[in-house]
Amino acid sequence: MSESPTSLRRRLKGFQHDLRGARKVAKALISTDHPLLAHIIPMRRCNLACEYCNEYDDFSKPVPLEIMFERVDKLGALGTSVVTISGGEPLLHPELDEIIGRIRKNGMITGMITNGYLLVADRIQRLNRAGLEWLQISIDNVTPDEVSKKSLKVLDKKLQLLAEHADFHVNINSVVGGGVRNPQDALTIGKRAVALGFTSTIGIIHDGSGQLQPLNDEEKRVYREMQSMSKRSFTRINGFQNNIAEGLPNEWRCRAGARYLYICENGLVHYCSQQRGYPGISLTDYTVNDIRREYLTEKGCAPNCTVSCVHQVSVVDSWRAPQHPAPPVVTPASDLVHIE
Repeated sequence: MSESPTSLRRRLKGFQHDLRGARKVAKALISTDHPLLAHIIPMRRCNLACEYCNEYDDFSKPVPLEIMFERVDKLGALGTSVVTISGGEPLLHPELDEIIGRIRKNGMITGMITNGYLLVADRIQRLNRAGLEWLQISIDNVTPDEVSKKSLKVLDKKLQLLAEHADFHVNINSVVGGGVRNPQDALTIGKRAVALGFTSTIGIIHDGSGQLQPLNDEEKRVYREMQSMSKRSFTRINGFQNNIAEGLPNEWRCRAGARYLYICENGLVHYCSQQRGYPGISLTDYTVNDIRREYLTEKGCAPNCTVSCVHQVSVVDSWRAPQHPAPPVVTPASDLVHIE
């Protein structure tokens, strides 16, 4: 059976995306003074309320377009390689296409994480025209339940629309652990993704601070079978996840705050979505000196971390630049309270 024109375009653009990604990695091997991946949040509000998620609310307004442009331009000035738009639900932002276009104008690879509920044919075609290069949807179960409404039953028609219209790469991420009722659902979701011409990955649901939750025997079996289905590439580093599945810590040098930046809706730089508050510096004021400091700063949460995007970018520098514990916070003498 011959491929559809849309599928052929998607494959060609995927090849071009991989070439650009390879060039970005080559640049990263030469210099460590720029971020490889940044997550930006243009919209904290979400149309869903998944029980395990701590990255949304139900009231926030969209970040104004001019402010998003300033943040994107700053990421470009810092030499960022890839920008992922996340949330909340980014498709709720009324000017999302303009944000995507601004990222592309700055020469950065552009991706998005969405729950997929708001995708229709026209919306997908607009994402094509805006220049989106890859999209990920996480699907948690086959049938919706009290833990998650991101189910294959609800989203399968959206996946069919993506297969028909999307010129960009699509990855479907299924999950195990963390209250997912039936681990076998991950296999059903993964097989459906592959049948539609998408890539398929699997994640392990973490606790509220991004930390390790070991899998039971059935979850481990499903995880191993899913890993055998996943396409391997330089952006998929399975060693971290394998240890997490076994309940084992990882020894690695987390480069959050340097190679990876998480920029919240308020424009502050954080280590990641699960460690919001550190370093807590405005992106406007973030400099190469901040990048160099955080590059060399040891992160106490790293051994039991399950945030795979940080694993993926940090592995580029795993062989160099040993890290050191963060210096203690010294309170200025003028701020001390003296008790007589």
